[in-house]
Formats: sequence, structure tokens, C-alpha cells
Amino acid sequence: MFSLLRKSVKSTSHTKATPLQRKVDVGDRSLPITITENQRATRITLRIEPGGKALKMTIPYGLHHREVDDFLERHNGWLKAKLSKFSEEGSIRDGGIISIRGVAHRIEHTGTLRGVMQLTTSAEGEAVLRVSGLPEHMGRRIATFLKKEARADLERLVAHHAKAVGKPVRSISMKDTRSRWGSCSYEGNLSFSWRIVMAPESVIDYLAAHEVAHLREMNHGPKFWTLCEKLCPHTEASKAWLKRNGSQLHAIDFD
Repeated sequence: MFSLLRKSVKSTSHTKATPLQRKVDVGDRSLPITITENQRATRITLRIEPGGKALKMTIPYGLHHREVDDFLERHNGWLKAKLSKFSEEGSIRDGGIISIRGVAHRIEHTGTLRGVMQLTTSAEGEAVLRVSGLPEHMGRRIATFLKKEARADLERLVAHHAKAVGKPVRSISMKDTRSRWGSCSYEGNLSFSWRIVMAPESVIDYLAAHEVAHLREMNHGPKFWTLCEKLCPHTEASKAWLKRNGSQLHAIDFD
């Protein structure tokens, strides 16, 4: 390990600590870590950012750098275990695997420069995603395909749930957000991360129901969760799935 922080200088109530950027070695990886001092923090918190490509740490103000180093050293094994779920190579390659609606599809590059993306089944019964175009454009073509599939699914599911709650939807947009899977504005504009289409169908349905429920309850209070459960009986199971697997969907690099 190495020193991650400069020696802190005692601040006044008007001083705002500037986050520090460093690198930390975890196994054979070198990850950026953002360290933020917080005057109200009473303990160190360490978080893996969505996608598993960076770390974020919050520490009590004035904590000595040695304590930060000791904490990271003690938790290095935990970080290795958590980060082992993320593949640095990803699966966007000929012969790789991509999940679509929770089903593992083998990526098959057709070798042709033109053609539509195709979901099919091999003679052995294996789910296959056939991709045309130049090999170097494969990730981009798959991402575009997934966005279209996500929009089709979510528009259908949102319409179903919105009819159930009797609220209009102004617009639906697809984004690649990392901090949240969806959002709902007071004007009725819904936004979703298109990566949700890689999750099982029940989880996609939950996300649609969650954001539609916000059309009536713009909060996460008891009434909201009651409505969410009414729209989507598998709410709890879907929330648990996203908590376990969501970061792995963010980790896939389509560039």
C-alpha cells in the first residue's frame, strides 16, 4: 500500500474539503479511488462504483493517512472478492456471452458487412445473437440493438401500468445512467437505463412499475411501496436481483 492522503489541515466551518484522487492496487488491477473528508462522518466507508472500475471512500475529517492505508490493506481481500465478479475483458466479442432479458446469448459475428441484428437459436438449442458489420463496431451495434429492445419492452410495460394507475405518461427516454435505473419527473417524463434489458423480464417489469408508481407517489414512502407491490407482485425479488447483479450490467463495456 501507499500513502493516499496528504496530512489534513484543520478547517473552519467555511472550509470544504476537496476530494482527493489516487490509485489503489487490488490484485492485478489498479483502480482510481476518490477520497472525500466529511466533518459529519464518524467512520470510514468504502464503496465500489457501478461497473467495478473505480472506488469511492468517505472518511472523518482529519483522519491520518496511515489509518486510511491500514483500512484499505485490511479490506483488500474483500475488494478482490467483490471485483472478481467483474470481467475486465467483458463479453462483447465473437463467441462471448451477452444476457438479453435474463437469457444468456452467445454472440456470433456473421462476417457480413450488412444485415440486421438477429436473435435466433442454434441447432443445439443455444440462444444466439447474430451480429453483422465490422468486428470493431460489434459493441456499438449490440448497444444500439439493446436500446431498441429496451424501449420496446418499457413502452409496452409502462403503458400497461400507467393504465392501471390512471395517470398519463408524457415521454419515455433511454439513457445509460450509472447512479439510478430510472427516474420520473413531476411532468410525467420517465427515463430508464437501457441496460435493464439484460435483466430478467420480471426485473424489467418491476422497473417499469416502480417509475409508473411515482406518477402517483413522488416519494419512497409506505404508500409508494404498497402501490409498487400492487402493480408488480415480484417487487422484493426484483429489487434483490438488481442489488446483487446490477453492477455487473454496468460493467459491460460496449465501446
